[in-house]
Amino acid sequence: MKNKLYPLLALLSTVVLLGAAPDDCNATKCKDWIFLPFAFSSDSTGFAGGISAMKRGMFNPQSRFVATAFTGLPKDVIINGQKDQATFSGGFVSFLDLKLPYTDRLFFSLVGLKSYLPQTHYYIDGSHTSDKDDAFITSGDLDFFTTTFRYTLPIGEGIDNPAGLYRLKEGFCVGREDCGGGKPFITGSTSIGIKTFFQTNNTDNTEMWKDSIWWENGTSVPTWNSNGLRFFLTHDNTDFNINPSRGYHFQLQYSKDFGWGDSLQSWDFLEFKYNHYFDLDTFSFTKQNVLALSLWSGYSFSWDNDNEISPGFDAHRPPMWEGARLGGFNRMRGYDHNRFSDKAAFYAAAEYRAVIDYNPLKDIDWIPMKVDWFQAVLFAEAGRVHDQYTVDLVSDMKYDAGVSLRAMISELPIRLDVAYGEEGTYLWLMAQHPFDF
Repeated sequence: MKNKLYPLLALLSTVVLLGAAPDDCNATKCKDWIFLPFAFSSDSTGFAGGISAMKRGMFNPQSRFVATAFTGLPKDVIINGQKDQATFSGGFVSFLDLKLPYTDRLFFSLVGLKSYLPQTHYYIDGSHTSDKDDAFITSGDLDFFTTTFRYTLPIGEGIDNPAGLYRLKEGFCVGREDCGGGKPFITGSTSIGIKTFFQTNNTDNTEMWKDSIWWENGTSVPTWNSNGLRFFLTHDNTDFNINPSRGYHFQLQYSKDFGWGDSLQSWDFLEFKYNHYFDLDTFSFTKQNVLALSLWSGYSFSWDNDNEISPGFDAHRPPMWEGARLGGFNRMRGYDHNRFSDKAAFYAAAEYRAVIDYNPLKDIDWIPMKVDWFQAVLFAEAGRVHDQYTVDLVSDMKYDAGVSLRAMISELPIRLDVAYGEEGTYLWLMAQHPFDF
């Protein structure tokens, strides 16, 4: 079983950040800082540890702040054919959903990471028929920074609750028994917004690029820089956004790298996601049973299969970590991170989620964070990438299936997924349900 606790920021730093803000954040617990040391091991980092500082309700009840510093033990690596050692290190900061002054509906978020990874897999040819062993493995820097401006429209629930503040009891949302599944844009919450993004990935292994455009331009270490804007429309018509039991959610997003500054090349990507949730009858040993379904698809209009900027790199394609990609902790969990990528992608998934009527960690004082419930999950996924957006996109798809154990910790679901696909078995430890991303 491959240990893929990757990346660290999604594993730990979202633990306090991404949940719905409770409406009792004037309580003492929302004013206190939480300092959490941690240790873990993964293929990408080796054995590592660090400390996080977290705070909810900073300036506004719905805002969440996290800062994390981490480092690791030296890990044996191969750099340009020679044995060497590299050490995981870096830091992460996130400040989400700050309501801007003199506004009621405009919220600002920022997320940033600076890190050095001893071992990263890049599937440069991530096509549907590509070989899993044909991966470029290297150490190098991974840095990114994003900002988001989100405006909640004054329609539906956005009229009276633009910040999305809910009252929680034992990990369940109360007072919303009649919510979820109403008419689009008449009920539910709708937001529009714009995001800025910047990411740079470079590699210590330069041998494979000696005949490429980077060496011709005198650059000794290849670096893929990408920056641009995303425009999005989100509609949430569920009863509880971080753990829905009924209703639906959809998002339309367009991403564009204009080729500005030191961006490697311009590209674009249009994507659409739709989730639907069905509240099922419970058993004597469960508190909640839900069938969760998800569809996601996307297409890059700019990707030019007939031209290359360097051997193996098509012109105007998104980076391997952007665009029409599958594999990893959210979509196609039975495959490596960003295992498949191409011009178009289609993905479908189903999860059966059952909150168990037994909690051995309830009301234990020595646990630093409150554990409200445990959830058992069965899931199955199907997906494919393709160089055209045609009917072939939904034929001969890849499949995987798995089980998951989840817990509501500090008002956020934490999951341990084990997924099996034709290329192996993968284990993922993450925050939030996979459909939420």
